[in-house]
Amino acid sequence: MSFQLEELLRGAAALDELVKQLVNIETEARQVQGCLEPFLYDSYETGCNAINAVAESRKEVGRVRQELVEVSASVRASHRDYVETEAWNIMPMPPTFGEMKPAWPLTRDSANYLATWLVPFWTTPRGVVHDVLESSQISDLQPRPVSIEKMDESVENVEPSMAESLRRLERLHARNDGEIEVIRLDNNGAASWMVLIPGTQPHSPNTNPFDALGIGEALGYDSEEVVPAVGQALREAGAEAGDQVVAVGHSQGGLHAMNLSQNRAFLNEFDLKYVLTAGAPVGGMAAEPGVSSLHLEHVQDWVPGAEGRNNPDTKDRVTVTLTNEVKTPDGEDAGIGPGHDQQNYAAGAELVAASHDESLAASTAAFAGVVGAGGAAKVTRFKLERAPLPIRSPTLRRASPPTSKETRSGAASR
Repeated sequence: MSFQLEELLRGAAALDELVKQLVNIETEARQVQGCLEPFLYDSYETGCNAINAVAESRKEVGRVRQELVEVSASVRASHRDYVETEAWNIMPMPPTFGEMKPAWPLTRDSANYLATWLVPFWTTPRGVVHDVLESSQISDLQPRPVSIEKMDESVENVEPSMAESLRRLERLHARNDGEIEVIRLDNNGAASWMVLIPGTQPHSPNTNPFDALGIGEALGYDSEEVVPAVGQALREAGAEAGDQVVAVGHSQGGLHAMNLSQNRAFLNEFDLKYVLTAGAPVGGMAAEPGVSSLHLEHVQDWVPGAEGRNNPDTKDRVTVTLTNEVKTPDGEDAGIGPGHDQQNYAAGAELVAASHDESLAASTAAFAGVVGAGGAAKVTRFKLERAPLPIRSPTLRRASPPTSKETRSGAASR
């Protein structure tokens, strides 16, 4: 791997800095010309030669400056063309009516396909989801305050690898009660922290913030209630301002984890260094500078493609697509498909750790640089709970006043 599109913008920015320096040199040359003019009376010929020489030099600097401006503009135009071309390359051609055939189970690409062509305005998921949920007719689906309760605390021997983190996350998800796990790790004598956020837990009370409604909060409201709850859990577990943090999330949990990476209040308090997601549709989320991320996806998992957008490929952001065929064991519930299984993603994380690919090696090193080598670690579980729906008083219908005919009838009967 020798090149990424963001390098073009970095090069253009470097050219812009050179242009600024040349503008300063031109200004200084004009000042030198002004300083030489009084000496014309002492020696007109040599004075003119000196002023002309400075003027020519200034013009040459101006010529170089203008060339750099044009080169910078061309580099930015190339970046724009590459981005547009890449976008068209990954977008499937729309089908004709006769070619539109349902495919089940959905794959990541087919989900992306449907989201791209059947929902053409799905270009800003947050705006679409937010506007839908803001409707007064479905106010019950809007985010509600989330509180936390400390469940237990223990000291365990923790292997902080990507694969084992996903396996711990699977066990946490199986509890189905809205719990997250906060792990205090020892990184060369300094405290660092890992937060595990489970995926959607549909068969649970509507006070569980990780139920199906949690997807709407994550996509439409940037996890505005879950993010502060995670921050509070870190503080109650003992994390201090400036401590380094790694966030790991599967499916919906990956959405919340990525929202941590773009929440200014959270980032102003904690040094979020890394986000690991598995099977999460996070293509529309952009981490703040300095936060590395790795996204695991599977071709048989439709969830990462449900957003209709591919993850950006940047220096600090890497996406790995698993292509091995997976099947649901006989007698087991397929759920939303075997590709979404966390064991599948844990196996993929092991392949990532063993890979010699430059981008994966750099990403794995960034993860390991925060979590350290592992060993005895303090593990604290917190239960997150969404505020219940408010109790609404029944609406009393006001009786209509009697008509004049009814009034006369009543009087006659009396």
